Amino acid sequence: MSKIETEAAELLRKANVKAPPVNTDRLAAHLGVTIALEGLDAEVSGVLYRHPQRTVIAVNQAHAGTRQRFTVAHEFGHLILHQGRAVIVDHIVRARVNLRDSRSSLATEREEIEANQFAASLLMPAQFVHAYVGEQVRQRLDEQGTISRLAEAFGVSPQAMEFRLINLGLKAAV
Repeated sequence: MSKIETEAAELLRKANVKAPPVNTDRLAAHLGVTIALEGLDAEVSGVLYRHPQRTVIAVNQAHAGTRQRFTVAHEFGHLILHQGRAVIVDHIVRARVNLRDSRSSLATEREEIEANQFAASLLMPAQFVHAYVGEQVRQRLDEQGTISRLAEAFGVSPQAMEFRLINLGLKAAV
């Protein structure tokens, strides 16, 4: 298991999450994070703001619920895995920030790749996926209906589920 998978599994264990769909509000409460739905620019999915007294994840209220869940999990990844960048106004503020935008999904920056991996591991934990697929093994995973049912059970998009199945070696890349 990779460090990222281990960190996600540890968060789920500490928050006593035992089945899908993973409750991101429960994880936020466990981490002491406030989640706020905000009217962000269309290309911005979310922002993680860390301050010594308060941590807030702002999520684009215009995005689909599955995308919002993935954004929250992505920002949890930044919170746990990365220090973040200092916010500079007229002077350095002691807060730190991470931003999820249209470039985040392109997998070109190490921190964004890691946060995406963390989000996938958190929302679609390998042990949950394997257990669920074990129940569904008589059906072909290449059928879009099966992927859609899995996506619905885990509260993610069919695309996110398909990528996770490929990364777990449960489905061949098309």
